[in-house]
Amino acid sequence: MLEPNDKVMVAVSGGKDSFAMLCLLTLLVRKLPFPVSLVACNLDQGQPNFPAKELEAYLRTHGHEVCMLSQDTYSVVTEKVPAGKTYCSLCSRLRRGILYNSAVKMGCTKIALGHHRDDMIETLMLNLLYAGQLKSMPPRLRSDDGRNVIVRPLAYCAEADLHSYAEEQKFPIIPCDLCGSQENLQRKQIKALLNELEGQNPKIRSNMFAALSRVRPTHLLDTNVREAMGLDPVTGERK
Repeated sequence: MLEPNDKVMVAVSGGKDSFAMLCLLTLLVRKLPFPVSLVACNLDQGQPNFPAKELEAYLRTHGHEVCMLSQDTYSVVTEKVPAGKTYCSLCSRLRRGILYNSAVKMGCTKIALGHHRDDMIETLMLNLLYAGQLKSMPPRLRSDDGRNVIVRPLAYCAEADLHSYAEEQKFPIIPCDLCGSQENLQRKQIKALLNELEGQNPKIRSNMFAALSRVRPTHLLDTNVREAMGLDPVTGERK
């Protein structure tokens, strides 16, 4: 994920995951045999009472290079999204565009996002059930326009472990007031389903995560994948 002379924009939302990612990356960079610089970057999206100054002060107090961005996407989201619908999709799309453009302007070679193992599993389920696609979020990805490389250093970390780490480190967690009160979020429903299944089988999440690296193209219907694997697109047999 990290290469010599990388300048990494570390996206810090103020949640437990991004705080943990920044802390762990800082520890890792100190031990690397090659130079890597980190820039803790927060985007104030205009949500009421967002403590941007307090967050910046905390980051600078802990010795991080900091970039504070500000753009009012809150008004756009609340205006465009119909009543009863969730904000997440549009909100994240706007946030992603701002971060991607800012990373290019800053000369960052990578953008680090705080998605963890459970996020990847839930995304897999969301795409399967609601988008009709078998995909999740890879640990490393080049953006569609080719300008940015996205890395997810917490890809193999369980959310429960990050929660414990955040409590231990006493991070000043900032809740997401924009969508936190929306009870019908599909991701919340998926999380509840996985929790219920895991109550019956504690290996549910670990099995699903393992499945992401144990793909059997011969047992799927995507002919493009079969052909890319050197298989006959119809029979699935080796050419």
